[in-house]
Amino acid sequence: MAPSGWRMRRRTHLGTLMKQGAVHEAMSNARGPDPALPALKTRPLSTALGLEILDVDLHEKLPDTRVAQLREAWHQGLIVLLRDQTLTEQDQVRFAEYFGPPAKTINVHNTGRHPAVMLISNIRKDGKPIGALPDGEMQFHTDQCYIERPAAASMLYAIEVPRAGGNTLFANAYLAYETLPADIKSRIDGRKAINAYDYDNASTFRGTRLREGVPHYAHPVVRTHPATGRKALYVNRLMTLAIAGLPDDESDALLNLLFDHQEQRRFVYEHIWRPGDVILWDNRCTLHARTDFSPRERRLLKRITIAKDFES
Repeated sequence: MAPSGWRMRRRTHLGTLMKQGAVHEAMSNARGPDPALPALKTRPLSTALGLEILDVDLHEKLPDTRVAQLREAWHQGLIVLLRDQTLTEQDQVRFAEYFGPPAKTINVHNTGRHPAVMLISNIRKDGKPIGALPDGEMQFHTDQCYIERPAAASMLYAIEVPRAGGNTLFANAYLAYETLPADIKSRIDGRKAINAYDYDNASTFRGTRLREGVPHYAHPVVRTHPATGRKALYVNRLMTLAIAGLPDDESDALLNLLFDHQEQRRFVYEHIWRPGDVILWDNRCTLHARTDFSPRERRLLKRITIAKDFES
């Protein structure tokens, strides 16, 4: 089952989306200043967003020119995928550090070996999940939008995945903003939205309330990416509670319109995980969600969040 509000449409229009800037090139062949370094080979994951990086082994330390190419591909694709990786936690942390300083996890589900690595898992030990966000579907959201300085990026490394389900949906927030009608853009211009996250009571489905102890923060409804200069729609169904300064009924109606708009299939790439997959996504211009999966199937991924992009 796909997250609520996500409209299942299996076909998209490649020409239209490429004109809108969803995928700028089908294959990146840009060379860095080192003529001996092969071109970074990529291929698009969808017409909406995403690039797969080919022939890069993250187990090895990468030269600066290759790192610069990876950053360029990330800004172009919004998410990057590298398959068939076999990584230690230090390898994963080193890859994260190419993009910015990893944030220490504040969750109890830290692996205990590196403070930046957190388990996302439904595997139980003594009846309790060893990881965060263990079970089922999760609505579209943006990581840490409920604090003053949200994570710039997040990364997942897949170790065990279910045979079906547990897919991650990524949505392009640039295109969501750019395709809004002019009157809606005018209504949200300059406004802020209140974002909150109640991990204990509403971790995967909308239901968060502003009660004592629930972290929350108001961010612009439309934010400008510090590295690309593009505008992105920065609200989400799971964590955005209200638009500041509007009556409740008007705020709710406008947010529902924005949620339905940004979750359209034409803006979404659905990733079906395989062991060894590494995905890095930009929280400032994407949303993500998770599809349902059987609680009898094991799922184990390792997550790192990046506090700030070096290029911000």
